Amino acid sequence: MSFDEIIDRRGTHCVKWDMMDTLYGVSPDTGLAMWVADMDFRPPNCVQEAVRGMLDHGIYGYFGDDSAYKGAIQWWMENRHGWAVDPDWIFTTHGLVNGTAMCLDAFTKEGDGVVLFTPVYHAFAKVIRASNRDLRELQMPIEDGTYRLDFEAFDAQMTGNEKMLVFCSPHNPGGRVWTREELEGVAEFARRHDLIVVSDEIHHDLVMPGQSHIPMARIEGLDDRLVMMTAATKTFNIAGAHVGNVIIPDPDLRARFGARMMALGMSPNSFGLHMVTAAYSPEGAAWVDDLMAYIAANAEVFDAGIAAIPGVTSMPLQATYLSWVDFSGTGMSREEFTTRVEKEAGIAANHGPTFGKGGETWMRFNLAAPRSVIEDAAGRLQSAFADLQ
Repeated sequence: MSFDEIIDRRGTHCVKWDMMDTLYGVSPDTGLAMWVADMDFRPPNCVQEAVRGMLDHGIYGYFGDDSAYKGAIQWWMENRHGWAVDPDWIFTTHGLVNGTAMCLDAFTKEGDGVVLFTPVYHAFAKVIRASNRDLRELQMPIEDGTYRLDFEAFDAQMTGNEKMLVFCSPHNPGGRVWTREELEGVAEFARRHDLIVVSDEIHHDLVMPGQSHIPMARIEGLDDRLVMMTAATKTFNIAGAHVGNVIIPDPDLRARFGARMMALGMSPNSFGLHMVTAAYSPEGAAWVDDLMAYIAANAEVFDAGIAAIPGVTSMPLQATYLSWVDFSGTGMSREEFTTRVEKEAGIAANHGPTFGKGGETWMRFNLAAPRSVIEDAAGRLQSAFADLQ
């Protein structure tokens, strides 16, 4: 397949394209959709063949015997991440936003504090607030152009009411791949404050060439308080399958989570299980390697375009396909630079404040599109801010 192929997603019930006018006032006929974190690429052939096989069989009944599915997860985590997973640790949820909500339900109660290091993926705060938990936003400082974890500052802001930390690794929207030292710091922070750590690692496969992601499960000292969340959906662009994994090594936490799954009648859909089983394979791995080489080149094109605009900077991208762009150097209000992006450049991009404290002057742009689209986007932004150049 070619990542350069333009695939028209308009009119296909695609939220990224079919909702951009409603939400951002950007026409899908003339604008570019760079907000929702899915890709404008088809999944690898192994995934397409799995769905085609279901179609050819023609019966879509209940899924049974998930040993091949869990075996594929084990193979992937061992071969791609050096992490040995017991199949009994694996729960399947309707994606990882659902997984986050399930963790809140299983391990906290109303009024408990839940910590986020912000700015961070907006859905976390949404489900925390909706479940009537106390959202604790600890803003990360920026040093040398990228986010750092300042545990001394974080410690000073804790109240004693916090029960859980939802941690994003690699980081969305900043694209950080956390170092082992930083992850060990997270573990120590969690032990100091007696927090359960829910580590959302949905972007763990989407790391730039030369970067290496370390699963939180490979960090010592978290065995009794760690919940891992992973998924093939972001990696292989099958988010509509709504299938994710909550992987819990600790037996007590596992029993608590399993009880809530049972009480709520949760079970996965068969399409997602077939797709994940096919994706977690040598063919899928080769496709991901090609994908990330392409995304890295896209990032170079986009970053060069952003660098040509005085006062606008993009954070160095170590992982994800999401560029985090700061407009503070322009001296413009948020309303002005957002209007230029949406009305003059015709680009729908995520608004920074939705990612929490620290996101006020930022916007997030999706780079998982054909190179020609990224070149177009960079040119549009330069034109929209031409008076600064």
